[in-house]
Amino acid sequence: MARQRILSGIQPTGDLHLGNYLGALRNWVDLQKDYDCFLFMADLHAITVPHDPTVLAENTYKTAAIYLAAGIDVDTVSTIFVQSHVTAHSELGWLLTCITPLNWLQDMVQFKEKAIRQGEKVGAGLLCYPALQAADILLYEPDKVPVGEDQKQHLELTRDITIRMNDQFGTPDDPVLKMPEPMIRKEGARIMSLTDGSKKMSKSDPSDLSRINLLDPPELIQKKVKKCKTDPARGLEFDNPDRPECHNLLSLYMLMSNQTKKAVAEECREMGWGQFKPLLAETIVEGLRPIQEKYHEIRGDEGYLESVLQRGQEKANAIAHQTLSKVKQAMGYTIPS
Repeated sequence: MARQRILSGIQPTGDLHLGNYLGALRNWVDLQKDYDCFLFMADLHAITVPHDPTVLAENTYKTAAIYLAAGIDVDTVSTIFVQSHVTAHSELGWLLTCITPLNWLQDMVQFKEKAIRQGEKVGAGLLCYPALQAADILLYEPDKVPVGEDQKQHLELTRDITIRMNDQFGTPDDPVLKMPEPMIRKEGARIMSLTDGSKKMSKSDPSDLSRINLLDPPELIQKKVKKCKTDPARGLEFDNPDRPECHNLLSLYMLMSNQTKKAVAEECREMGWGQFKPLLAETIVEGLRPIQEKYHEIRGDEGYLESVLQRGQEKANAIAHQTLSKVKQAMGYTIPS
């Protein structure tokens, strides 16, 4: 029996951090035991907000190397590739944009939030990128799409676009596009900022102290944990809405030490911050050490990284263009032989 397929990606903007690792990367490593994983660097999405062209390519290679260092197995079960290397993403993105009602895009929460921050300088790409994101997914006909809670709206839009495409250009017995299903992992899916336990850890936060980047050296990790926001109460506990930072830091320790919530609650119940913070810092340092060592090994052999991305592009191209051809034919386009 053929293994089911999953599809996911991360924008190569800024440095990947613990939230990316615990919310996505580590989940992918587990999923590849049971699924064929197609994982990409979403560099087309990276330009929906102002970007620095001098670092885009380097960030893309860095992200790819971190995928591999984290444990993505491209030799047997997984495929990694750069989004812009597969032209079907842009082409299907445009076709889907043209059938997507404007109000659907205007209602997207992330567009509203980012548009407010950018003001009059907001680009049309920010409005239309959910249609490109739908193309990213639908091209590979995945059975499951791993998403965090903050991405559920985007997958719901993808499903709405799929219904619209199939209603307009397909038949009940011969749909044009396969309906994707979400895969939502609750534990570890939403890692919060070190400076504000009510906000998600983010690459776009102006304060580097708000996150632990996967390539941060040990002394910087220790500094960030030491400076992270806490409260004056003694004794540490999960799930107290009045102590969001406490819950977040305990969750980080639980996930990085691979312990159960019950075990961590028992271990840390009587601790003060002076005892817990060094424990958390050391746990994070040791948890990231093998990833960092493998990353530097991979970056020392650029030929290997290029070969991985070339193989990924070829495999992704073959699948993506089959789907694109089916959509174009259904919409009435001529298909060159």
